[in-house]
Amino acid sequence: MSCECFECMVDESAGLAEPYEPAPKRVLLTGAGGFVAHHCLEHILVNTDWEIVCLDSFRHRGKTDRIREVIDGKPELAGRVTVLAHDLRVPVSRQLNLEIGPVDYVVSMASESHVDRSCAEPRAFVENNVQLVLTVLEWVRERLETIEKIVHISTDEVYGPALDHNHREGEPHRPSNPYSASKACQEDIVYAYWRTYGLPVAISNTMNIIGERQDPEKFVPMVLSKVLAGETVPIHASETGVPGSRFYLHARNQADALVHLLENVTFPVYRGQPDLLRVNVVGEREIDNLEMAKMVAAHAGKVLDYELVSFHQSRPGHDLRYALDGTRMGHLGWSPPVPLEQSLRKTVEWTLAHPEWLLA
Repeated sequence: MSCECFECMVDESAGLAEPYEPAPKRVLLTGAGGFVAHHCLEHILVNTDWEIVCLDSFRHRGKTDRIREVIDGKPELAGRVTVLAHDLRVPVSRQLNLEIGPVDYVVSMASESHVDRSCAEPRAFVENNVQLVLTVLEWVRERLETIEKIVHISTDEVYGPALDHNHREGEPHRPSNPYSASKACQEDIVYAYWRTYGLPVAISNTMNIIGERQDPEKFVPMVLSKVLAGETVPIHASETGVPGSRFYLHARNQADALVHLLENVTFPVYRGQPDLLRVNVVGEREIDNLEMAKMVAAHAGKVLDYELVSFHQSRPGHDLRYALDGTRMGHLGWSPPVPLEQSLRKTVEWTLAHPEWLLA
């Protein structure tokens, strides 16, 4: 029996010359109008010859504007993209299934993801995220003979606060808010389908993502908006004044990691092993939120005016520190291709040139 330890999952056949020209892979990308997913769309189009079916309800934070900006004026890219609107809370119809067509890879990104909204409306939030992952997995289950790999995108927040270490893959779930609880539910459902039905699925956990066209409620665009308006920026901190910290990662680095997994890593199906493939996709260094805000202000040519506020009193259900251990992805041959400082500078400069993306 071949070794299925995670460090031995690099596909040795990847990159070998084929005796014929294979057809381009076809990818189903759910939540494609979302912030991270549209960067994944662009990265795949630029760096592979794959065709992509974009599926989104466009009723939450998914925007056709993001997809349009990726493909407008680029017929060589647009010809490889199919955009379909569907609410994944309900099953895929026969008609929609025909429009999707045959698929090799599934990248499951669709989810509501804003913590504050999950705290305000927890029932609808959790139900949405559970229902949509069930729809995706049921659709995949009926096509196991043709689908090669599924990546389910999750978050570091399923593990709860990182008090004294960086969370490794598969640690116990201790979600602090309804959003992270809904993502933990998704992971457990994915595991159950892998275990019961033999899905070739992997789970990717990642941390705070930055990049162009991000929703203005997120940290970097929020800081930039306030800095440009001359307003005070609230920085969440402990009662003793220690700012929260994260491993920030640009969305295109996240997309690069996903392409690396799909191209080079085996996704083992269940054959008695205790867990499926789980990987942490992590930025190259930890940075506290005050330093991050100062960097944003500096790239905008401004001075940061800030105030330290109690993280739990201002945002109950949030955690002061999140941290993941990225060692496994390193063993699988991947590291972030673009450094954080360069990524952040590019993001700020692009947003200054496109201020409409700071509008709520």
